[in-house]
Amino acid sequence: MIKLSTASDMGQSRFASHQTDGHTLICFSHLRWNFVFQRPQHLMSRFAQDRRVIFWEEPEAALPECEPALGVRTCAETGVVVVTPSIPDTLSEAERETVLKRLLTDFAAEEKGPFIRWYYTPMMLPFSRDLPSAAIVYDCMDELANFRFAPPQLLALEQELLDSADVVFTGGYSLYEAKKDRHPNIHPFPSSVDRAHFAQARGVDASPDDQGPIGKPRLGFYGVIDERIDLEMIAAVADAHPEWSIVMVGPVVKIDPADLPVRANIHYAGGKTYDELPLYLGGWDVALMPFAINDSTKFISPTKTPEYLAGGRPVVSTPITDVIRHYSDLEAVFIADGSDAFVTACEQALALVQSGDEWLKDVDLKLANLSWDITYARMAGLVREAMTVPNAGPNIVKAAARKKYDYLVVGAGFAGSVIAERLASEHDAHVLVIDRRPHVAGNAYDHLDEAGILIHQYGPHIFHTNSDEIFDYLSRFTAWRPYEHKVLADVRDKLVPIPINRTTLNELFGLDLKTDEEAAAYLASRAEPVEEIKTSEDVVINAVGRELYELFFQGYTRKQWGIDPSELDKAVTARIPTRTNTDDRYFGDKHQAMPKDGYTAMFNRMLDHPNIDVLLSTDFKDVIDEIDAGHIVFTGPIDEYFGFRYGKLPYRSLRFEHKMLETENFQPVAVVNYPDPQVPYTRITEYKHLTGQESPRTSLTYEYPSAEGDPYYPIPRPENQALFKKYEALADATRNVTFVGRLATYRYYNMDQVVGQALSAFRKLDARRKSVAQAKRDVWTEAAE
Repeated sequence: MIKLSTASDMGQSRFASHQTDGHTLICFSHLRWNFVFQRPQHLMSRFAQDRRVIFWEEPEAALPECEPALGVRTCAETGVVVVTPSIPDTLSEAERETVLKRLLTDFAAEEKGPFIRWYYTPMMLPFSRDLPSAAIVYDCMDELANFRFAPPQLLALEQELLDSADVVFTGGYSLYEAKKDRHPNIHPFPSSVDRAHFAQARGVDASPDDQGPIGKPRLGFYGVIDERIDLEMIAAVADAHPEWSIVMVGPVVKIDPADLPVRANIHYAGGKTYDELPLYLGGWDVALMPFAINDSTKFISPTKTPEYLAGGRPVVSTPITDVIRHYSDLEAVFIADGSDAFVTACEQALALVQSGDEWLKDVDLKLANLSWDITYARMAGLVREAMTVPNAGPNIVKAAARKKYDYLVVGAGFAGSVIAERLASEHDAHVLVIDRRPHVAGNAYDHLDEAGILIHQYGPHIFHTNSDEIFDYLSRFTAWRPYEHKVLADVRDKLVPIPINRTTLNELFGLDLKTDEEAAAYLASRAEPVEEIKTSEDVVINAVGRELYELFFQGYTRKQWGIDPSELDKAVTARIPTRTNTDDRYFGDKHQAMPKDGYTAMFNRMLDHPNIDVLLSTDFKDVIDEIDAGHIVFTGPIDEYFGFRYGKLPYRSLRFEHKMLETENFQPVAVVNYPDPQVPYTRITEYKHLTGQESPRTSLTYEYPSAEGDPYYPIPRPENQALFKKYEALADATRNVTFVGRLATYRYYNMDQVVGQALSAFRKLDARRKSVAQAKRDVWTEAAE
């Protein structure tokens, strides 16, 4: 047998030399470690790089007279500890559960807990549900209930697992869509690939002993041969082309081997190791995915699709939803429904191979950012986040209710997180932070998308400030990536700088203004003086005249606010500068930068304090009667706190459409504004400009202003301010509640201003605390005298 070196993108034999958070990960899997090297093995091997990983397998049957025992071995290449229970197969289900629970309890007593419990099957929940855990992960890689011989109790146990899990992953987007409404913190992770390992197939010039004698052309499949494979289709391909050889590599499971089609040109090679797969793949002309279309394949996202492509082989597949979704745009992927169509697609795939390898360029571009390393990194981040800020299930809320807190902070955005951190760090106060969303960071929440690009879920957040105090404070929780924001506006089919500067004027009007003085004189010549500036329209027309107002501001403002600038307070456009130089930066602040690891990472560090507890997916009104807290810091909508007593305060909302494109770049800067009222969105953001990431793909967000949805922008009109003043009076009269932030004070603030307001609010609480303490000391002094 010829051996290939294992050039994994994970690297060689990287053991767990340290544990980043001290928690051992114990993985409960229905798939054995040495069965087929797939998703669990890829991920657990990588987690073992920075923590102890235990892989708990399905039990093996022992003789009735044998005592239950555990087989424990360490995988030499990865450091993963594989644990295999051995119990008599004569036990009842209840006895089996009792024995497994005892074996696990005894084993865990020798390990460092609490554990990260990671489940691939809900069937292991009954004996492990009481194991102390820092986080519970459900990696739902398949819809197991649809598989042959699925136990009847599986669905009920899965619901229990979903109820208790802190984070849920799915094996593909179809499965995610089927389960996304069943958990608040669920994320799709389609099959990934070890590109370097399977790319070895492209250079193979020899065959293994059992494949070498088989004639060509060869069409091959590797994987588990079970009820998911359409055996009749394999037979149809073999019958249609007797001159072709079909190689089937993999173990036969849950079907009778006698049911396999027998033909002179069908060759069953049996199971092979992960290291051997590129060698077999390299000897094929076309790779096959002849999946039956049934319940067991409804939600699958086959790992072999990117593996076959990484090996340089075109793929012929039946119409699997996730294969169509992710790969049907490739010339090298053929989707065929039915045996006749499958045979035709195989013929076309062979013709593609014979035409050359130009098609491989698109394949390599598609796979460029697809790797188990990226998937592992994204999952690891979500697990860390789940441990730091768990979702609030009923048991967690009850636990919080039993605990007395000095402060309850409502909202885990900038205002709430900053004041929580200050109270915990400076006052040694015990703080509970709650948020109705399933994440921290508020509107600044960011995360890696499918392309591995860090996107902002709620539109771009660009940090800038002139305050050294604010910048230095946030620098405790993040390193920074220098970034100066630039924005272009799409006006008259040109992309010109905004705010308006000398370059804008020259490009838009065909001018050649060379100095600030010339630009100032030109703007002055266009300005239309307004006797009394009251509205946003007045501000702009007074500064630059009606033509520039209509080109840049009127349409954009109407879309953004839903009303004409003539009806908006002058403060809205007073914030937008007009320049006579060529400075094309959007902001002129002293500090301009982006958190190096993203906003969410910064917030996680800010809230990572032993005195701070965080409950997510938790609404204030649902828990306020259960939480024992001395003081409340409220950062939500002030009218909501008071039950909308005087009516709702008007807000403008946004709808975000996130897109990923198979192109390296889409626009020259991070943000392009679209003032034209005929264009439904206001701006497009391309995140790679913000993050500095390099990728053959790019991620965008289109923003659509809306009258409905989450409150984003208080609408600055006199009648709205008058309504707010009524609520402000209620707030001033409410003891033991501090109102902080945009929504609580009904003002539009930049991020740094919110941080500054939160720091100021903390100083007031600090002064009040010191005042109370001094008053107590004075009383004691008087009593002593």
